[in-house]
Amino acid sequence: MNAGDYIPHHEPFMYYPQTTNQHRVRPTDPRLIGTSGDGANHQYDLTDFFTALSLNRLPAVSYLKAGAYQDGHAGYSDPIDEQIFVVNTINTLMHSPAWNETAVVIAWDDSDGWYDHQMGTIVTQSNVSDDQLLGPGNCGSPKANDVSGGTQNGRCGFGPRLPLLVISPWAKQNFIDDTITDQSSVLRFIEDNWGLGRIGGGSTDAIAGTLNNMFDFSGGPKAGKLILDPATGTVVSQ
Repeated sequence: MNAGDYIPHHEPFMYYPQTTNQHRVRPTDPRLIGTSGDGANHQYDLTDFFTALSLNRLPAVSYLKAGAYQDGHAGYSDPIDEQIFVVNTINTLMHSPAWNETAVVIAWDDSDGWYDHQMGTIVTQSNVSDDQLLGPGNCGSPKANDVSGGTQNGRCGFGPRLPLLVISPWAKQNFIDDTITDQSSVLRFIEDNWGLGRIGGGSTDAIAGTLNNMFDFSGGPKAGKLILDPATGTVVSQ
């Protein structure tokens, strides 16, 4: 990836000692991708994801972030560049042996200025000076939400509604879920699927809505493969 397409503040795992790779060290061996066995420390270039996929050695969970020119942010990307990244990634997964055990969750991190006509539920209240939603310094009265019974301020939310898509052989077909979810619902799904428990400390995974209603795990896989043209989005084969 071109260094100009890397945006540090879009890379949250760099901020935690368990996963930081500040010098962007590459894996010393493709077989170590997904382990903590070398200096890469779970942080990889996008090419390493596809290398692991080709070797049938994908980690159980991967977070993918497109380069800046394909991440869909206004000002330096556009929806077609974003579509090319998403479609190429999913097409490649669908052509791999891993597909029948795969769920792809597509989430966006903000509305890019397209503000919502419907106000969201206030699930994380806040009353610091930056809050203006319900009046000066007012986004509701914070509730006790950390392990010591205290409050965590400055997290007024939900904000504007955002799309969240699940693409999987196990996803319900022709289905729109009305469960209230947010980005930490993805984390909750991972925690529940692997029995990891909650992060704690006021993390919103503890109150996030579930993604389970978007799946049907009874019987075998429900959905077939749908291969799209990355540039046009039209169906190539199914």
